[in-house]
Amino acid sequence: MRFLLSLLTWWHAETLGTRLFTRRRGIKVGEDAQGNVYYRNADDSRRWVIYAGEPEASKVPADWHGWLHHTFDDNPVEKPLAHKPWEKPHQTNPTGTEAAYAPPGSLSRGAPAERRDYEAWQPQ
Repeated sequence: MRFLLSLLTWWHAETLGTRLFTRRRGIKVGEDAQGNVYYRNADDSRRWVIYAGEPEASKVPADWHGWLHHTFDDNPVEKPLAHKPWEKPHQTNPTGTEAAYAPPGSLSRGAPAERRDYEAWQPQ
């Protein structure tokens, strides 16, 4: 089923072209905690990721993001970034899910917030 989906669609996983290119020319560099696998070609001019599960760009942690975009040459397996004690663990973007942030008074919260500083206009 996964093979058929990769032939017909791109949003379920890597495309057939990416899969073939990865097998022929990809050099595996490492894997992150979420199971995403990172590759480069022989001359390191191209870098890419094969996602574990849904292909969502916010699944890529900051250290791997920097390596993918050639911000630094050493990958996080060879030279991990020094993390500060106040940093939170990486979290994927929750937009469009139940975990998405909705401020008080937002329509997506369900019940409207009670407001004492506002009086609705009523026609005469």
